[in-house]
Amino acid sequence: MNLPESPVPLPSQERVKCLIVDDLEENLLALSALLDSLDVELLQARSGAEALELLLVHDVALALLDVQMPQMDGFELAELMRGSERSRHVPIIFLTAGLSDTRRQFKGYGSGAVDFLHKPIEPFVLRSKAEVFFQLYRQKRQLAHELEQRTKTLQLNEMFVAVLGHDLRNPLSAMIFAGSILQRSADAATRNSADLIVQTGWRMNRMIADLLDLARARLAGGIAITVEEADLGIIATRIKSEREVMAPRRELALALSGNLRGMWDGDRLEQALSNLIGNAVEHGQPDTPIEIALDGGEPDRVRLRVSNVGVIPEDVLPALFTPFRDGRYRGRGDGLGLGLYIVKQIVDAHAGEVEARCEDGRTVFEVILPRISAGATRR
Repeated sequence: MNLPESPVPLPSQERVKCLIVDDLEENLLALSALLDSLDVELLQARSGAEALELLLVHDVALALLDVQMPQMDGFELAELMRGSERSRHVPIIFLTAGLSDTRRQFKGYGSGAVDFLHKPIEPFVLRSKAEVFFQLYRQKRQLAHELEQRTKTLQLNEMFVAVLGHDLRNPLSAMIFAGSILQRSADAATRNSADLIVQTGWRMNRMIADLLDLARARLAGGIAITVEEADLGIIATRIKSEREVMAPRRELALALSGNLRGMWDGDRLEQALSNLIGNAVEHGQPDTPIEIALDGGEPDRVRLRVSNVGVIPEDVLPALFTPFRDGRYRGRGDGLGLGLYIVKQIVDAHAGEVEARCEDGRTVFEVILPRISAGATRR
């Protein structure tokens, strides 16, 4: 399901409407005759009160208001229109038979007018000015309709990704399970093939998990978290042990200091830290240590820092946390470029901050987490 490339037709052929307000019937007839060729629906009112009633039920592209009317003149009507949410953005052109008066014009513009025409009205001038506002209104409606349609299409795309990712996990789990059984085979060639199946299966599983998180974040306005008391030191130590088994030739230097406990979603923070370390493993200079430092020395927050040798190009830094980012700094076949985006979503859900920078030939990702994540659901 792709976003539409061509303009989306409006759902109905409702005509653009123009409001004409004048207390004299002959003036209403004359103005209607001048605008009749512009393919608009003309709404006529002989008083300010009638005009306000029409504005309650009609959306109009332009209002032509006579200034001199009994009971409620054009200036008063314009002020009332500006005071209503429904009609405050309607362009107003004042029509007057009086002499040109700078102070009256200032009053008209102060009441919200976009123009001031003097009677007798020049037909070409009136039609030209009115047509500009009618075209702007049509374009505004077209853009609003296209935005609505594109938003719906985007939501459908994200729902499709979520459903597809969920349904793919069952056959993928069966494949990994079958591969793990084959790994016990006595035949070396079979074991090598089984190892490849299992490794590929887990890599696909991570991609699906990233897609599901992307869909959840887009559809729900962010990744939901459920907090309980957690210890970042324990989480980091566990990730370090697992990584050393998976990639024994890549050194991870872990430094822990201070109180590393807080009210967080431990599973999500483990995912975020694992993504940061995986990013450093993938993009850092090989055969150099990856440094992980957790500092709990401050009373209200904890700092987490992951760094590796190698720098990120300056033009790539602003887009690091963007999903499916383009450029040289992205996965080399092991992911979809969603890891850092998910890190940002998880940190945002904890009301924290994450920053990427380069210093002294190293790439540094620093996360600051408040010890209690506001707005989260507690277990």
